[in-house]
Amino acid sequence: MDSNDSTATRYTVPSADSVHEVEIKRSRFITYLYRVESEVQAREAIAALRKTHFDARHHCSAFILGADRMTQRSNDDGEPSGTAGIPMLDALAKRDTPDGSPLSDILAVVVRYFGGIKLGAGGLVRAYSDSVSQALDAATLIPRQRLRIFTLDADHALAPRYENDLRAAGYQMEATVWEAEHAVLHLGIEDTDATAAQLAEFIATLTSGAGTARPTATKWVDIA
Repeated sequence: MDSNDSTATRYTVPSADSVHEVEIKRSRFITYLYRVESEVQAREAIAALRKTHFDARHHCSAFILGADRMTQRSNDDGEPSGTAGIPMLDALAKRDTPDGSPLSDILAVVVRYFGGIKLGAGGLVRAYSDSVSQALDAATLIPRQRLRIFTLDADHALAPRYENDLRAAGYQMEATVWEAEHAVLHLGIEDTDATAAQLAEFIATLTSGAGTARPTATKWVDIA
């Protein structure tokens, strides 16, 4: 995803796919959470679960995509309209995350094995919403941030100190390239002009005015 695709600079994603099951009035609700980055990927995962759980009555789904969460879809898959997909989508969209950033690039699929007892419309809404919420409680969620990448040239002898000081100051350091004449440090910052200005001041102090950090690109990274 390119930085030009959105105005958001940070959101939250699942760190890995997961599954969580609850039983409500003899019905089994099996919630699968997937990390997805496109509608095609989401629909492929749903289709795969239909094959795995071919004997289940319902395979309800909801997903949110993109840093700005512009793509949101849900499907009741045979449950009464509005009792499954939308409550699932609401559970994803309104999820509180550790750093307060919105949850996205996530697919939830709830596979229901009917247990013979009807839950009614209100019961279904609660069941599907709670199933997704409990699955999110059990999942590991991590921030994903858009970084502005800079390079900094440094003498071979000075590069290790520069790298250590930058890392200690909280900058995201990537692999240093050791060229014949000098080393090239690569670092990432939050993709804002204010953070870039702070970096420029830090580099000026670090190098006694001799070094300049040059912007090269932007990219999205998971912050573990």
